[in-house]
Amino acid sequence: MIRPGSLAGGTPQVAYCVAFILAIITPIAAMNAQSPSKIAAGFDRGGQMSGQSRSVTVAKHGICATSHPLASQVGLDVLKAGGNAADAAIAASATIAVVEPMSCGIGGDLFVIYWDAKTQKLYGLNASGRSPYKLTRQVFAEKQLDQIPESGLLNWSVPGCVSGWETLRERFGTRPLAELLQPAIVAAEEGCPVPEVIAGYWKAGEAALKAWPDSAAAFLVDGERAPREGEIMKLPRMAESLKAIAAGGRDAFYKGNIAKEIVAFSEKNGGYFSQADFADHKDDWIEPVSTNYRGYDVWELPPNGQGIAALQMLNVLEQWDLKSLGHNSAEHLHVLIEAKKLAFADRARFYADPAFGELPVAELISKAYGKSQAARIDLAKAAADVPAGDPKLARGDTIYLTAIDKDRNCCSLIQSNYFSFGSKVVPGNVGFVIQNRGALFALDDTHLNRLEPHKRPFHTIIPAFVTKDGQPWFSFGVMGGDMQPQGHVQILVNMIDFGLNVQAAGDAARVAHAGSATPTGLAAKGVGTVTVESGVSDEVIEKLRGLGHTVTRARGGYGGYQGILIDWENGVLRGATESRKDGIAAGY
Repeated sequence: MIRPGSLAGGTPQVAYCVAFILAIITPIAAMNAQSPSKIAAGFDRGGQMSGQSRSVTVAKHGICATSHPLASQVGLDVLKAGGNAADAAIAASATIAVVEPMSCGIGGDLFVIYWDAKTQKLYGLNASGRSPYKLTRQVFAEKQLDQIPESGLLNWSVPGCVSGWETLRERFGTRPLAELLQPAIVAAEEGCPVPEVIAGYWKAGEAALKAWPDSAAAFLVDGERAPREGEIMKLPRMAESLKAIAAGGRDAFYKGNIAKEIVAFSEKNGGYFSQADFADHKDDWIEPVSTNYRGYDVWELPPNGQGIAALQMLNVLEQWDLKSLGHNSAEHLHVLIEAKKLAFADRARFYADPAFGELPVAELISKAYGKSQAARIDLAKAAADVPAGDPKLARGDTIYLTAIDKDRNCCSLIQSNYFSFGSKVVPGNVGFVIQNRGALFALDDTHLNRLEPHKRPFHTIIPAFVTKDGQPWFSFGVMGGDMQPQGHVQILVNMIDFGLNVQAAGDAARVAHAGSATPTGLAAKGVGTVTVESGVSDEVIEKLRGLGHTVTRARGGYGGYQGILIDWENGVLRGATESRKDGIAAGY
């Protein structure tokens, strides 16, 4: 294993950067529709699951798994230096904000599920920000807009990431914030080579970044082009913001010069931010919610996020013996897709900021409601019209990372700008984009998720966790917008129903359904579209089409997975990372 210098020693970040060049990402091992362990990627590999892309990372003490090798190595260094899972996750999160800035950053939001080994309890952290006090639905009516734009300043909400780091660190961390941010600062100042997948993301954002001079200056080479694969990219403006946060903590961001510069830019360019929006920002510790799936307690965070959609899907799928249907068979995928449609219909109607209205969360994730929803599925036909259910009947572009330490503290963390490079706007010299999360508000006066001043928008980013018999078992997540709850369910079904290990469960071919109604008020039309990876056979596709599904093959759009499983019997951790991304699971 490469040991790239100590965290506190100030060793140049070049050693970290070399580590990720040596971590070559193997091709995706697409798995056969009926036999998950069969080779389908053109290489011969040993091991029980010959179709998986790489071995499970097995470690005795700790693992950090992220979508970028440098971030994983930084998190691992923190663990090896005596830090805990919270410390490692914060350091890794700050680093990946530098090396994968289109997907996440200090201009975005953050959510965490944390298992504290001392109290033997799960904690949830909602570090998402709120809409500007001055922004109302009337503003959009006057501008003759019936939907919030996806780019520009009208979709801005206060970033919660920096506050989230501090809230998590103050309760569970053991290291100073300045120490945890130092690797990210060095990476931003000295630069780091851009890996293959992230280079593609950067190139895709090139034209949009050019439209804003500060965005181009912050993220494009000479203000003109995206960095190429293997090219070293420095982000000096972001480094200065990180230095200010390291020195002054959250106040440097929310009450200091960073907030002042963002607000000044907003006022000059037609935005609605005020100093009060930043000064009044606060995070919330919340209770995770769960359902039991075949003996495993699966935990998600309640709205304003979409995590309970995964729980709703599992409650529906539990009504079938999926293993008997065959992995990625037409029958298996049909009930999966139909369960997703049902959950997302409820998502469009009932998921919103709970501070602005009572939400039927307990009813939506109840077993009774799951059974009643399952009864709505026609095994012979894809549903084209899927209204929300009635839960009263049952009364009675994102990064995900995870770290587990030697004491078995577990951190499941997700952080995002929403779209790639968020709103595409860097305000002034701060060196980071502001998220466009506010684009997920509805402008319908009657919608639960309607835009209101100082309100949290509906959120797609969701960390997940699984316990077994009251003990932590699996910390995981799948980033990628609407794919996230679908991905959570597919990972768990692969492991629990089909017996795949943590790496094979992520490598297995996935499907994604698009076309459900959205929490912005947009209605669903028709059956939607199911995209599938190459590991789903032509025969299965034709059977799905025969059931009325619109199915197409597509590369990309299936999320990005990291997971760490605690093997209590052997006293080890088993880590996995998304083979479709650039990352690694690093352990010791």
